[in-house]
Amino acid sequence: MITPKLVMAVIGGLTIGFLLGPSAQAQQDNQWIPQAREKSQASSAKHQGGQKQVSKPRQNHAIRQDPANNTKMAQATKTESAKKPHRLVLQVNSNEPAMMNLTLNNASNVAQYYRDLGEPVSIEVVTFGPGLHMLRDDTSPVKPRIEVLAMSHPEISFKACGNTQENMRKAENKDISLIPQATIVKSGVVRVMELQEQGWSYVKP
Repeated sequence: MITPKLVMAVIGGLTIGFLLGPSAQAQQDNQWIPQAREKSQASSAKHQGGQKQVSKPRQNHAIRQDPANNTKMAQATKTESAKKPHRLVLQVNSNEPAMMNLTLNNASNVAQYYRDLGEPVSIEVVTFGPGLHMLRDDTSPVKPRIEVLAMSHPEISFKACGNTQENMRKAENKDISLIPQATIVKSGVVRVMELQEQGWSYVKP
């Protein structure tokens, strides 16, 4: 049997629970807020960590070679290559004035060509056998022309075969004088061969 006292006790308990309910809920909310903050901070830290990992490849991009630097290096190499002198050896082994003049024409044209380009060139005219007459002081048909050419094109030099000079001295029984522009080498043929072995270009008229 429900008594009035029991009814009053139930009503009083409900009233107390109702009054305490909002306070308890507030306490639960207060407990939830710090946890939410911790989760938010952890998520933010994790996100920042991911950004650091993604940024690592950017550091690798910084060490890649710059195409502009590669171009500059290629240009420097090309310039250095252009400064390397061109080298030409011409041989004369005939006592024909036409052959001698053709050789001088070739030497002069080559020298002027590279002078116009601003590139260095070295040219040697090597004489031996009957071609030694080209550089003989007493028999050269092109002596005046060699004098002028030597002054205008110092990059052209003239070599005389010492073996041929000695053979002519014995055959003619007299000293064989050479023009001032000539330099004696032991053997004209050997000189031509050695220059080719050193990378000189060889042209025979």
